Amino acid sequence: MTHSSNKYILMVIAATLLSACVTKKYESPKTVSTEKLFRDQAAADSTTIADMPWQSVFKDAKLNALIQKGLDQNLNLKNAIENIVQARATLRQSKLAYYPTLNVDANVTRTKQSEAGLNFPAGININTLTTTYKLGLSTSWEADIWGKLSSSKRSAFASYLATDAARQAIQTQLISDIANNYFLLLAYDKQLEITKETLESRIKNVETIKSLKEGAIVTGAAVVQSEANRYAAEVLIPDLKQSIRETENALNILMGQAPGEIDRGVLGDQQIPENIAIGLPSQLLQNRPDVRQAELNFRVAFESTNLARTYFYPSLTLTASGGFSNLQLTDFFTNSVFYSIIGGLTQPLFNHGINKARLTTAQSQQIQALNNFQQSLLVAGQEVSNSLYAYQMAVEKQDSRAKQIESLTKAVDFTQQLLEYSSATNYTDVLTSQQNLLAAQLSGVNDNLQKLQALVDLYRALGGGWK
Repeated sequence: MTHSSNKYILMVIAATLLSACVTKKYESPKTVSTEKLFRDQAAADSTTIADMPWQSVFKDAKLNALIQKGLDQNLNLKNAIENIVQARATLRQSKLAYYPTLNVDANVTRTKQSEAGLNFPAGININTLTTTYKLGLSTSWEADIWGKLSSSKRSAFASYLATDAARQAIQTQLISDIANNYFLLLAYDKQLEITKETLESRIKNVETIKSLKEGAIVTGAAVVQSEANRYAAEVLIPDLKQSIRETENALNILMGQAPGEIDRGVLGDQQIPENIAIGLPSQLLQNRPDVRQAELNFRVAFESTNLARTYFYPSLTLTASGGFSNLQLTDFFTNSVFYSIIGGLTQPLFNHGINKARLTTAQSQQIQALNNFQQSLLVAGQEVSNSLYAYQMAVEKQDSRAKQIESLTKAVDFTQQLLEYSSATNYTDVLTSQQNLLAAQLSGVNDNLQKLQALVDLYRALGGGWK
């Protein structure tokens, strides 16, 4: 190796070390304090249901089958996977930028020149029609002096990880949506069952009131009221059936299939994990895919700012070409070798402020990305707080609701008996107690639904479902 070659290599190494002065090393951004993200919750244990696989959180085999089908067929999730494929290709392309390009050039050029344009003296015979045959290779390589290629590669890598996190976020949301719609469907089934049973009871009650009128115990007004009470229950059924149909259709869309009936269990058989552990707020940084995606997007913006800085500095490019060129195809390889090697520095001097505008834009986008990251963390804490409190309130209501339903059931029985055997009451009391009982029963179903859906939302808010 010659002395000049060693000198050149040293210059390249020295220039490469200078890139540290132009681009900055990435550090995780400072976040808002995570200590109080879980409102009124002093969590000190890292155990969290987010670490549980969804097959363990949900005990219903039919629900788990629907979730698995959704993970296999959901079209949004498939698109998210394609985004990963595209990001992986971009990352591979950024890595290849470190290597020189290599092109093959093969051409035939036929040229006819003007004799008058050549302006040769008279009597000289010049061949103005020529055919040139050429076969060669050309290569070009840009030295990563200021970290331009390195920043591009790191940006592409962060973007690739961000698309994977986005896919995980879509997966957790998909599991949550399927589970919530499934429990909603079971709740509608239960409300429809209660309403049908109530309707049957009120139809019998109409016959009872008619018998009491014949016995002059009640008036015709009581008969009309009992019939209206019967229809008040009956009119609820079409709405519940419509809600069931629409929820089934929504579940089928989530599973990427045409509308149809959903095979399902019953609301009363649903089981929940015994220990609802939420872990530490700081775990959201790793467990929440959307939070990780937001941080990775910040890293992409950070590297874009690094890249924008490198445009202010010269680029070193080496190009080389060589091959064979001849006017005669029969003697193509005879004395036909040509080559050229060019090394050059390109320093931007005046480009209408494009580089400054590029850097200003990149820095502003980096600030936005940081704000988005902070916002995602705050929203994550809010969602955990809301879903946990909703779960606690649903549990708190259950005992009171059960006692309310028990009391109203007795009230209906007592008022009906008094109506038949005593003048101490009237049908208005029976009517009121029946209506209150149905409302309480339907509300009891909603309480159970609230508890199940709050558990689903809490699982997703903590970052469960993608591991």
